Amino acid sequence: MPHAPHKRALAMLICCVICCFNIFSVYASRVTDDPVDPVELPDSIPYGQIIDDPGADVVEDLLTTAGDSVTIAPVDTVPILAPSQAIIDESKGFKSFNPDPTRAVWLSALCPGLGQIYNRRFWKLPIVIGAYMALGYGTSWNNMMLGDYTRAYNDLTDSDPTTKSYMDFFPSTINESDLDHTWLENTFKARKDYCRRNRDLCIIAMVGVYLVAMVDAYVDASLAHFDISPDLSLEWSPAIIPETRSRIPGIGLQWALTF
Repeated sequence: MPHAPHKRALAMLICCVICCFNIFSVYASRVTDDPVDPVELPDSIPYGQIIDDPGADVVEDLLTTAGDSVTIAPVDTVPILAPSQAIIDESKGFKSFNPDPTRAVWLSALCPGLGQIYNRRFWKLPIVIGAYMALGYGTSWNNMMLGDYTRAYNDLTDSDPTTKSYMDFFPSTINESDLDHTWLENTFKARKDYCRRNRDLCIIAMVGVYLVAMVDAYVDASLAHFDISPDLSLEWSPAIIPETRSRIPGIGLQWALTF
């Protein structure tokens, strides 16, 4: 009987191993065969993906499961624009104009005001045109008066008694003998120099307006998309400045530039 305990222990070990296999097999059969507890899957799963389509960009796909098959269908697409096309402002829905500074300068040099039209600053066009019209009229009027005063001064200083254009400046009731020729010479010379000076100033001003219109067109086109945000600000306030040499403080102004 000395071998009985060993046989009993071996029999118990075999029974434990067999029971474990029976438990696993029963659990597996219940998981696969029991229709009461199935595995639930969603009907659709949103799935983001980009496809290689030259004309569209997939925003979202729909992953649909039906049995053993899976179907992917695009939900929404957005057209892709070529880089050479215009920039689209998505917030407002219209094309954002981006002027070229070089083109604006050349258009303004071709004709004052074209640069402002190209930059779509139409309110500046009347200013440029009005300045040129006023300066052109001033140049023409002063040049005409300069011609009249010059001819009258020449007729007054020459030795020909038949040339009397200077008398056209006086009424017909005035006699030439009643006039002081020295006073007439000084007056016509001063008027002649005055008209010449004003004519030259008008011409210089026209050149200045021409150059200012070119500079304005260039700067306006360059700053068309300049970022003006609350970070760019200037704050100022009155301040009392302590004075070391006197008990009375000074009053000044302090300011801070934020950029």
